[in-house]
Amino acid sequence: MPGNAPNSEGKRTAAVYLALGSNVGDRSANLHEALRLLNESGVSVVRSSSLYETEPLDYLDQDWFLNAAVEAQTQRDPLVLLQTLREIEKRMGSKKPFAKGPRLIDLDILLYDHQAIDLPELQVPHPRMLERRFVLVPLAEIAPDLRHPSWPGNVAEMLARTHDLSEVRKFVGGSTSC
Repeated sequence: MPGNAPNSEGKRTAAVYLALGSNVGDRSANLHEALRLLNESGVSVVRSSSLYETEPLDYLDQDWFLNAAVEAQTQRDPLVLLQTLREIEKRMGSKKPFAKGPRLIDLDILLYDHQAIDLPELQVPHPRMLERRFVLVPLAEIAPDLRHPSWPGNVAEMLARTHDLSEVRKFVGGSTSC
């Protein structure tokens, strides 16, 4: 997953993996709009998973989510990328009234090249991704052999090892991929 050589301006292109989720309104349309806005914002989507319907975790009194994973390329550094994702969420009207609650759109950085980042506002790899089927199932669809230096295996192996038993199923309503 290493980044590419510097461009003519000296900036490196980084390979990033992102998680997308929505459980408010037209979930599929929300995910597609987020992808469109990513591409407009200097985050070029290379591959996207199918859409997966997933049961909520932690806070259970809410609608099921639609989730997806994407591989993208960007020249934005990690904190600027995080700000870009937050701006897209805000632009789409997403509000996060409380942790783990309903979301019109939720965008998370899972991986940024092979970097390990531990800042108050950003942790990469995403700290709970290996414990969540709603992240691992779509990610395994597009990158089963993907590894990070901090992991004891690749994505497919980590999915097989997860203790999360929550339901994750391919979405059959409307479009099946982002």
